Amino acid sequence: MKFCKKYQEYMQGQEKKIPGLGLKQLKKTLKKCRRDLQSENEINGVHDNQTCPDHCPVCDATFFPSILKEMSAVVGCFNERAQKLLELHLASGFRRYLIWFKGKKQTNHGILIQEGKDLLTYALINAVAIRKILKKYDKIHYSKQGQAFKSQAQSMHIEILQSPWLCELMAFHINLRKNKVEISKALAMFEGCNLTFNDGKPSLNCELFDSVKVDIDLTCSICLDTIFDAVSLTCGHIFCYLCACSAAAVTIVDGLKSAEPKAKCPLCREAEVYEGAVHLDELNILLSRSCSEYWEERLQSERVERIRQTKEHWENHCRAFLGV
Repeated sequence: MKFCKKYQEYMQGQEKKIPGLGLKQLKKTLKKCRRDLQSENEINGVHDNQTCPDHCPVCDATFFPSILKEMSAVVGCFNERAQKLLELHLASGFRRYLIWFKGKKQTNHGILIQEGKDLLTYALINAVAIRKILKKYDKIHYSKQGQAFKSQAQSMHIEILQSPWLCELMAFHINLRKNKVEISKALAMFEGCNLTFNDGKPSLNCELFDSVKVDIDLTCSICLDTIFDAVSLTCGHIFCYLCACSAAAVTIVDGLKSAEPKAKCPLCREAEVYEGAVHLDELNILLSRSCSEYWEERLQSERVERIRQTKEHWENHCRAFLGV
């Protein structure tokens, strides 16, 4: 079965209408571009009809704006649903009851696992669809504009594999797998999500389709150690919270939201990435269980640093207040 048909069947099989890529329409747009280019070349007596011009009216006005809009809708839907699911899973006591009451959602582990599976499948099948249509664009036009567009999408934070909620969902499944082994039927569908160690360095892996494999390195590129108290910047890079605060030139007390807009990610050098940073709670739970000795050591050392910074923060405020 061709992927386009498989994708359409998947989208039609969803109980609720959710955003997706109009693969059929995008393919029609590409065919129209090729036909128009061939016709224009025949009129002008040009025999080389393989290359799309730099400013193709069909692609610039239809193809790229359409896929940009659809990608934004897919990522927005995925992030919103994943955030609500994980909020429900991590909530406890009265807060959990309030979330359930507002959304009327059941909270047993089987339902949570199935919803998480659906979200991961949704993310990965759309990632495949985006990759295939951009590859087809480059094949038709003998260009690299499709790959360039993918890089542009990453800089605009609408690349679904870049979403911090994908990392959280993967950790969520591994955590539930360790907690509720008896739900074997639901969990068997998610054996593709794993935490692996290579030379003591952890990484998250997920593979649901042969053509897409997600590997997330869990080593902080600042302290070069296993990430502790993980936080993901809006550019998608993950760091220890303390390391991220240091890179943003803010204290733990002030937090990342107080970072200057011009503060840049240490890896990609993109600015304005700290205010919307996401705390990866599920990942922290997973690492704390899988690296318990290391986690306890970091917990002790960071507690000392947090106390030092808090003390220094309030001493500076007191001096400012007294005019010393």
